[in-house]
Amino acid sequence: MKRVLLIVMVAMVLAFATAAQADDGSWNRVKEAGQLVIGLDDAFPPMGFRQDDGKLVGFDVDAAEELGKRLGIKIVWQPTAWSGVVHSLNAKKFDCIWNGMTITPERQKAVLFTKPYIRDGQIAVVVMGNDKITSTKQVGGKIVGVQKGSPALEAAKSLKPAAKEIREYDTNPKAFLDLEAARLDVVVIDNIAGRYFMSTRPGKYIALPGYITTEAFGIAFRKADKSLEAKIQMTIDAMVADGTMGKISRKWFGEDITNPAKW
Repeated sequence: MKRVLLIVMVAMVLAFATAAQADDGSWNRVKEAGQLVIGLDDAFPPMGFRQDDGKLVGFDVDAAEELGKRLGIKIVWQPTAWSGVVHSLNAKKFDCIWNGMTITPERQKAVLFTKPYIRDGQIAVVVMGNDKITSTKQVGGKIVGVQKGSPALEAAKSLKPAAKEIREYDTNPKAFLDLEAARLDVVVIDNIAGRYFMSTRPGKYIALPGYITTEAFGIAFRKADKSLEAKIQMTIDAMVADGTMGKISRKWFGEDITNPAKW
């Protein structure tokens, strides 16, 4: 009898805990406001960046706008410095970070991530015609540029042999300008962002073979906002299942890199 009572009590505690998590108010807050405010670096092509006319475009922009339509809410974009983006999220300057954000153990201590929606990695890029650096093993002793606060910094630090110097930039385009001007030998960058930027200046750069590190992108929320994360995740799952995410992916990358079944 005592054993049965104990089981019933445990089940009740779990039920209450689940109900409390589902009713944390975060999704209702967004729904009642009628908008989801998203933090991003708006100079991160092709995930989110400005066209010449100032319009914000990109893979994450298209995906989030589609999600907003399905949930009946407006998407509001809040550009922010990437180096402080997690702090800004937890300071409640926006509801989530949706901007090709790499899921790392360190970040998982500070934020709540969705499941990965893209699998990617870090690569090394040099100017076209550079016959002195043809593999990552030859980056040792060279000057390397990375975006400040990005996983590229850790990837650059992991290079063996070590780089001579690692220079940090506010944006990737600034690093590429220094690469083209021979103030850098190599830029370490996310594969997606790097290849997109290279495509805008054909014949200027070339990626060294292979990945330095591999990674996955997720959408980040405050730890307490479990019901909001669950609602967004459910909607993204539906977008993957009906082929919408794949369609958006092919628009920006030429192939579907959003389906976990293909990773």
